[in-house]
Amino acid sequence: MNHPNPSNEVKAIAVATVDDLRETIRRKSKLKGRQADDVSLAEVRALIGTDSQRRDLLIENLHKLNDAYRALHDRHLVALAKEMNLPMAEVYEVATFYHHFEVVRGNDPVADITVRVCDGIACELAGAQNLLAKLPAILGNPQVKVIAAPCIGRCEQAPAVAVHQFPVLFATTDTVLAAVSNQMTTHPLAKDSGSFDPVAFVEKGISPQGHDQAVSPDYVGYEAYRALGGYALAKQVVDASAGSNLDAESIVKIMESSGLRGLGGAGFPAGRKWRIVRDQIAPKLMAVNIDEGEPGTFKDRTYLERDPHRFLEGLLIAASVVGIDACYIYLRDEYHGCRELLELELKKLQANPPFKLPLIELRRGAGAYICGEESAMIESIEGKRGEPRMRPPYIAQVGLFGRPTLEHNFETLYWVRDIIERGPEWFSSFGRHDRKGLRSFSVSGRVNAPGVKLAPAGITIQELINEYCGGMQEGHQFYGYLPGGASGGILPATMNDIPLDFDTLQPYGCFIGSAAVMIFSNQDKARDMALNVMHFFEHESCGQCTPCRVGTGKAATLMQAKTWDHDTLEDLAVVMVDASICGLGQAAPNPIRCIAKYFPQEVA
Repeated sequence: MNHPNPSNEVKAIAVATVDDLRETIRRKSKLKGRQADDVSLAEVRALIGTDSQRRDLLIENLHKLNDAYRALHDRHLVALAKEMNLPMAEVYEVATFYHHFEVVRGNDPVADITVRVCDGIACELAGAQNLLAKLPAILGNPQVKVIAAPCIGRCEQAPAVAVHQFPVLFATTDTVLAAVSNQMTTHPLAKDSGSFDPVAFVEKGISPQGHDQAVSPDYVGYEAYRALGGYALAKQVVDASAGSNLDAESIVKIMESSGLRGLGGAGFPAGRKWRIVRDQIAPKLMAVNIDEGEPGTFKDRTYLERDPHRFLEGLLIAASVVGIDACYIYLRDEYHGCRELLELELKKLQANPPFKLPLIELRRGAGAYICGEESAMIESIEGKRGEPRMRPPYIAQVGLFGRPTLEHNFETLYWVRDIIERGPEWFSSFGRHDRKGLRSFSVSGRVNAPGVKLAPAGITIQELINEYCGGMQEGHQFYGYLPGGASGGILPATMNDIPLDFDTLQPYGCFIGSAAVMIFSNQDKARDMALNVMHFFEHESCGQCTPCRVGTGKAATLMQAKTWDHDTLEDLAVVMVDASICGLGQAAPNPIRCIAKYFPQEVA
C-alpha cells in the first residue's frame, strides 16, 4: 500500500559529482587484463615502426618479433596488441596458429638455434629418422633444439635440414654439426649474374644433379632481364589500345587457346579465370600463391631462385589485362633465400619501372600447409588465422579484403610471357598420349636423378623415370609412386602406363595436383608412405572442421595396426570427404583407399 508524503516534499536523490563521473570513465577506459610495459612497447615500436599498424600486417609484425628474439614472448604480444589496437586474444590466436611462431611465457628459455629436420617422404627415404635420432646427442647443446618438420620444399636434395634459416642439403650429422658450430643460420644471398631461359630446358631436367648443388644458385637480375628484352612485352600490353593485337581481349583469347591451366593443383583454365575476374566491378586485387606446401613439390622454388622477373612480368601482364589495382605475393616461410631475392628485385623494379606499376606487396607465410588453399591464403594475407572460407561466394567475386580477386599459382604466371610471345600453339604443341601442354614435374624418391623435369603433359611414370630420371637407384626396383604429392593418392608400379595430367588419374582415385611425383621401391612399403602423409595431414589440419581435425588423427592411429580395420577407416574416409570444408580433409582419405585397393597384401 502506498503512503502519501504528508509534507509533499520531494526527497533528494544522490547524484554523482563531475569528479565521480570522470573517475568512472577513467576506470572503464583502462585496459582489462595484463598491461603492456614500457620496455616491451619500446622494443615493439623499434621493430615494427610507425607505418605497420594496419590490421593486415599482424603476421608481418609477428615475424619481425620472432626473427629478432627467436620466439614470441608474451610481453611482446601484449605490447603488439596495444600498438596495433587489437584485442590480445586475437593476436594470441593468430600467433599460435602458425607452426613457425613459438609463444613463450615470462622467462621461459628460448633456444638460440632451432634445427628442423624434414620428415617428408623423400627425406624419410633418405634417412631423416636417423638424423632425428642422432642429432640431439651429437650437437649436445641445450641451446640448440632439434625438431621434426614437415616438407620444406627441397625434396630433390634429401635429406634436407634447416639450421634456423640456413638449408643444409643432402644433410649428414657432420654437415649439420658444422653448420651449427659455425653459426651458419642465415640463407646466403644469391648473385644476380646468372642466365636462365626456360625454353632451353623444354623436355629436359632443370635441377642440377649431384650433391654439389648450390644453396643459392645464380639468378637473372633486373638489369640483365631488361637487357634481354624483359618487360618489353608487358609494356606493349599496358600501352596497347583497343583493336591492337595485344589488347586485353586478344590476350585473354591467347591464354584460352593455349590450354594453360592453373599449375598449383586445381587446374582451372587460366584464360577463363582472367575473363571471369575481368568482368567484375573494380577495384580488383590479385593474390599469388607461392606457398608450395604440398609435400614433394619444389618446382616454384626452382624457377623463382633462377628467373624471378619472368614471373613478375607474367604477373604484370595479368594485372593489366584483368584490371588489377594491387597484387599480393604470398611466399612460404621456408624459402628465405627466395624472399630476400624477391625483396631486392622488387625494389629494383619499383625504382626504375618500365611503366606505371600496380601496388605490389610481398607477404610471408608462417608454416601452415593449409594456406596453400586459396581462401586460407587470403585470410593469412589479411593477417588472420589461415582457415578456409565457405563457398559461395567465390574469391573471384568476394576475395581479398572483400574485393574481386584473381588468384594464381607462381608457375601459371611464369609461362604467360612465353605463351604470348610464341603463340598459344607453342605451348599446346607439346604433349603425349593425347594430352597437350608442358608440365613441371617435381620428382623425388628412389631415382638416380631427382629434380624438376619440364616434360610433356601426359607422359607416363615409366617414361618419366627412364627418360628424365636416369632410372631407379642401384639395388632398387620400382614398386609404387605418388603421382600428385601427399594428397594425390598412391599407385603401384604395375600401373605405370597412365598419362600424368589433369583429369587422367581421377578414375583410379588419384589426381596430379601440383605434379609432385614421389617414387618408392621394393625396399619400401606403400603403407609407410600412406602413414607418413596421414601424419602430415593430422599436423597441418587447421582444426576448423571436426571431421578433418579428429578424422586425420584417428586414421593415423588405425593405420599403424598390422592389420587394418577397413570398415572403420572407410567410415572415417566418407565423413572426411563429405563434411570437410576444403581439399585437405576431402583428399586425406586418398592414401587410405589406395592402399586398401592397390596394396591389400601389406595390410591384410
